[in-house]
Amino acid sequence: MSGEVHGLPEFYRAPPGQVAARLVAARIKSLWPEAKGLDVLGLGWGAPYLPLWPEGPGRRIGLTPPGLGLMPRSAQALGTHLPLPDCSMDRILLIHGLEASEGAQALLRECWRVLRDDGRLLIVVPNRLGSWSLFDHTPFGQGRPYSQGQLARLLEQQMFRVSRRDAALFVPPFPWRFALRGAAIWDRFGRRIAPRLGGVMLIEAEKDLFSAIPADAVAQRRRVVAELPAGYAKVKETAPDR
Repeated sequence: MSGEVHGLPEFYRAPPGQVAARLVAARIKSLWPEAKGLDVLGLGWGAPYLPLWPEGPGRRIGLTPPGLGLMPRSAQALGTHLPLPDCSMDRILLIHGLEASEGAQALLRECWRVLRDDGRLLIVVPNRLGSWSLFDHTPFGQGRPYSQGQLARLLEQQMFRVSRRDAALFVPPFPWRFALRGAAIWDRFGRRIAPRLGGVMLIEAEKDLFSAIPADAVAQRRRVVAELPAGYAKVKETAPDR
């Protein structure tokens, strides 16, 4: 992690953070309404959202890279070296992680390694076109924002296939509680009218096993050594020069 995202606990205790968490949680829940029997990893600042799926069959694990601060129900671990075995998780929620990572590709490859063959990754990342990425008094204004095309290409390079897209935080990042009262209405109309202008993007991607398999075999030249028929070399030697 680059350490550029800071002040997360303070932000989420303030009115803008409380509103942002509620709106983002609503979109996460709409994309993943159930996780019964599934093992879910909350990576980055994902642990606060794990209660969206009650405990029961299936594990809930929270991992936070150094530099984001401490949070309950979460352990610290490097995003590029997750302390989990291969193919051990069904779902990974990554929030406040990709935009601050100095090794975004390595982080996504670790997610790919940890996910099971049918696993899914849900990334919440600041939108380059949204207003929240323009103000650094929120965590969404720190680190690197992404456009839909940039994030889709990055995921495809790391053997993921984008399956669904969503957006949240269409209300400007006002610092006052009274100005944020209509935030849910902003989000409802924003997704219908201008879905590309949300403050954050939610991108769901599936682990793509077939992307690691070449579509066609590459033809290679081969040298075949065989004995020449008797007399061929003699004829070759006696042939006149032209």
